[in-house]
Amino acid sequence: MTEAALPPLDRPRPSTRTFFGEPIGLAYLSFTEAWERFSYYGMTALLVLYMTQALFTPGHIEHIAGFASLRAAFESVRGPMSTLALASQIYGLYTGFVYFTPVFGGLIADRFLGRKLSVAIGAVLMSAGHIAMAFDASFLLALVLLITGCGLLKGNISTQVGALYAEDDGPGRTRAFSIFSMGINVGAVAGPLVCGLLAQRYGWHVGFGLAGVLMLFGLVTYLAGYHTLVEPPPSTVRKEARAAAGSGNWRIVLTLVAVMALTVFQSIAYYQNSNIALVWIDKYVDLNLLGFHVPVAWFNSIDPFASIIFVPILIALWKWQDSRGGEPGEIMKISTGAWMACAANLLLFVACTISDRVSVIYPFIYDVILGVAFLYYWPTLLALVSRAAPAGLKATLMGCAFLSLFVSNILIGWIGGFYEHLTPAQFWALEASIAGVGGLLAMLLNKPLKRLLEH
Repeated sequence: MTEAALPPLDRPRPSTRTFFGEPIGLAYLSFTEAWERFSYYGMTALLVLYMTQALFTPGHIEHIAGFASLRAAFESVRGPMSTLALASQIYGLYTGFVYFTPVFGGLIADRFLGRKLSVAIGAVLMSAGHIAMAFDASFLLALVLLITGCGLLKGNISTQVGALYAEDDGPGRTRAFSIFSMGINVGAVAGPLVCGLLAQRYGWHVGFGLAGVLMLFGLVTYLAGYHTLVEPPPSTVRKEARAAAGSGNWRIVLTLVAVMALTVFQSIAYYQNSNIALVWIDKYVDLNLLGFHVPVAWFNSIDPFASIIFVPILIALWKWQDSRGGEPGEIMKISTGAWMACAANLLLFVACTISDRVSVIYPFIYDVILGVAFLYYWPTLLALVSRAAPAGLKATLMGCAFLSLFVSNILIGWIGGFYEHLTPAQFWALEASIAGVGGLLAMLLNKPLKRLLEH
C-alpha cells in the first residue's frame, strides 16, 4: 500500500497530454472518483428515509432476504428495536464498513491483484450493488456488494494519485490531491441533489437506479484511462513496509493513532447529518420554500458545497495567520473543527427549543458550519499522517485513518437508536456535547502529542 518510488519501466511512457498541467492519468482518476462519489452520496442520502418510509413497512420488510435473522441478532443485544432504530443501526454499519474495508482492499491489491485490477473489480461490484438496491429481496446483498466494492476501490484509487508522481515531488502531489478532492466534493454535492429529486418525483428505485448508472460511468472512465496509470511491484511494497516496521517507529505510529481517535468525536457529530438529521428535517422542518417543496436529500449537498467554497477562504486565512506567526498547528485545527461541529449541533438545539416547526434556514446553516468544520479536521488529519508517518507505513496509516470513520459510523448508528427516547432538543444537545468533548481533549493534548511527533 505504500506509494513507493518506481523503477522507470513501471511508469507509463511520457505523454504530452496533461490535465491542468498534471499527468493525464489524474484526469481519469478524478472523474472516476467524481462519478463514484456521485453514486455513493446519492444513494446514502436516500438510505435512511427509504428504510423508514418504504422498505421496512409491512408488505416489503417480509421480502428482504436474511433480514429476519439480522433483526434477531440486533435485538438479542439491544432488545426490541423500532423501525427507526433498525434503520439507524443498519445505516451506521453500512457507512462504517465502507470505511473499514479499504484497509483490506489495499492489502489485497499490494499482495495479490494489484491496484488497477482491484479498482476495476471494485467498480463492478459497486455497480452490481446499486442495481440490487432496486429489489426488496436483495437489499442486504446490495449493501454487502457496495461495502466490498468500495473497499477495493476507495483506498487504491487514492494511492494511484500519488503514484503518478516521484516520491520527492511533494508540491506535485499537493496539487494532484487538491484537484482529486474537487472531484470528490462535486460528486458529493450533485449526488443528493439529483438522486433526491428523482426519488421524490418518480420513486425510490429511480433514485437508486441513477446511482447505479453513474457508477457504471465511473467504471467506463477508469477503464478508458487504464493505460495511463502506474502499478508498483508488490515485492517493492512489501520490502519497504518491513523496513519501516523494524526501524523503531512505533512511538510515532501510536501517537498518530491517538490523534485519529480524537477525531472520532467530531465525526460522530458531523456524519449524523446523513442519518438522524434527515429524519428530523423530514418531520420538523418547514420544507416549503417559495412554493417549492425542498427534497430532504438535498440537505446532504450543502456541507460538501460549503467545503468547496471555503477552501480558498481558509487557505487565505491560514496564510495570513502564518505571516503573523499565528497559524494553528494540525491538532489545534482538529480542535477548532470539533468546536465548530459542536456549534452546528447547538444551533439545532436552539431551533428545537424555539418552535415545533423549524425554518429551513436552521438546517441550512447547520450543514454549512459542518462543511467548514470538515475542512478543519479531516484534510488536516490526512496531511498530518502524510507528513509524520514513517515512509514505509504511510499508506497503511492512511488506511487506519479511515478506520476512525468506521468506528464513528458504528457509533452514529448506535447513538441514533436513542433519538426516539429523547426530545429532539435533547438529542442535538447530546451530539453537541460529544463534539465538545473532542474539541476539549484535542486542546488539552495538543502540546504532549506535538512533542511525541517531533522527537
